[in-house]
Amino acid sequence: MSTKLNRLSEIANQDPRIKFTSLAHLLDVECLAESYRELNRYASVGVDQVSYKAYGKKLEANIADLVQRLKTNGYRALDIRRVWISKPEGGNAL
Repeated sequence: MSTKLNRLSEIANQDPRIKFTSLAHLLDVECLAESYRELNRYASVGVDQVSYKAYGKKLEANIADLVQRLKTNGYRALDIRRVWISKPEGGNAL
């Protein structure tokens, strides 16, 4: 994956006006498996309520399903979840 990204970076640096119409071809099984391995395995669950460990139990099947949904435009990202964190000075931040 990094080789593909490095090549895209070179192309963009050579001509800053270039527009990439789609990067979806980079999202293959290899790329998504590498991305999974780079995640923080101790982070809290996401908006889908699936933990790193739970997703990894059926990693190959989950990634294959995700790639299929991406290719058929069946993937829809979930809305983000806002969490307000109280600050000691009385201010709030996201």
